[in-house]
Amino acid sequence: MNMDLIVAAAITGAGLVTGLLFAFSNFALQSLADLPNDKGMFAMQRINERIINPLFLLLFLGTPGLCALVAVNAVLDLSDVGSVARLIGALAYIAGPFAITVLFNVPLNNQLAEAEPGSADEVWPAYQQKWQRWNHIRTALGAAAVASLSIGLGAAA
Repeated sequence: MNMDLIVAAAITGAGLVTGLLFAFSNFALQSLADLPNDKGMFAMQRINERIINPLFLLLFLGTPGLCALVAVNAVLDLSDVGSVARLIGALAYIAGPFAITVLFNVPLNNQLAEAEPGSADEVWPAYQQKWQRWNHIRTALGAAAVASLSIGLGAAA
């Protein structure tokens, strides 16, 4: 098993997922917030439905698996130049884009999916605030993961 290829694949997956999260932090959710509450809520409900597709699931579930392999390999050879950076990057990705999504953003998405259209004025603003807070954190951890994994890969070269 070529660890450099696994790290490169982890960087690619982490970069793609983190880029998606960054888009929401930077402009997407704010654009939905600019709409009337019922329209913004409906659009986000549709996004949450459409994102569950094979390509996204491959990236979302595959990248933490790759990061777990990277982390185990790094722990097994901490004397290797770059292994600490790879370990930090792998753990940052697992803790951020993956774990925060599963523990915080998905439950919020599930609550939003169950919301009645007539409750948009109450539900949508509260959802946006909580969801975006967690999104900013997972985006920052994802960016740190990509940087750290890249440093670790570069140090190994």
